[in-house]
Parts: sequence; structure tokens; C-alpha cells
Amino acid sequence: MANSNNSTGQDLGTALISRNGSPSSLEDFWGAWQLNRQILQNSGETFLFAGQANFTWLDSHLLYHESGLVTGPDRRALQAERTYVWRQQAGGKIDVLFDDNRYFHTFSAAEPCAEHLCGDDHYVVNYVFDHWPRWESTWQVKGPRKDYKMISLYQRA
Repeated sequence: MANSNNSTGQDLGTALISRNGSPSSLEDFWGAWQLNRQILQNSGETFLFAGQANFTWLDSHLLYHESGLVTGPDRRALQAERTYVWRQQAGGKIDVLFDDNRYFHTFSAAEPCAEHLCGDDHYVVNYVFDHWPRWESTWQVKGPRKDYKMISLYQRA
């Protein structure tokens, strides 16, 4: 579970759960997570994602990679994956970047909400760490091209 031989040189065995029961640094997210997601379209259709999210060290950052199956309302399943870079900032803040290093958003356990504009589409996320190390993110996406709510639940694999 814990590995003291990581690129930051810190002991992850003690970093997995911070003192206040919420994540405070990248070390808290390191490792494998079971990921279950609901994508609730405004049209009433629901898509389900089941898979895994892995946080691995890339220099002093974490590479977030998720992969799994998305099942649509017609019960057809498709393989899906995505990658982000998580970068530590001061005060427990974490920058999330797209895999090409473009900025996406910033959050922390103390400031768990963030926004992102993609053209005319508006993305708002709320992270919930009340039951750490189980956590969730809820995205509300509205715009001319998109209108859905996406709820992702993470727990240690």
C-alpha cells in the first residue's frame, strides 16, 4: 500500500491520511483508486463509468490516469480513458492540468470548488472529502453544447 521510495523522498505510509482527515498534498492521492461515475444528461439519459484511477509520480507531480468502461442507456459499453497532471501549490492547493499541460482548474480540501470555461460551456466542480480516503467530485456542465451532471466516487483499490 505505502511506498517510501517515491520521487519526493517522503514516507507515503504516513502521508496517506492527513492529520485532519482530509487530503492536504499530492501524497494523499498517490496510488490506485476504484472509480465509479454517473453521467446524468439533462435529457434524462444516464451513462455509467466503472474503472480505476491511478495516480503515479512524474517528477514532483502526479499523473492521473483513469480507464474503464462507459455503459450507455442502450447498455452498450465502450472503453474510455483520460489523463491529467496534478501539480502541488502552496497552502494545500492542487493545480489540475490537461495531459498537454494546459491549465484546467485549482482546488484544495479547504477550497473544494472550482470553475473552468471551455468556449461557451461552463464547468463547475465540487470535491467532497468528508469521508476520506473515500472522496467524490461532482461536475455540473452547462452551455450550448453540453448540459449534464457527472458524479465520480473514488475509494482505495
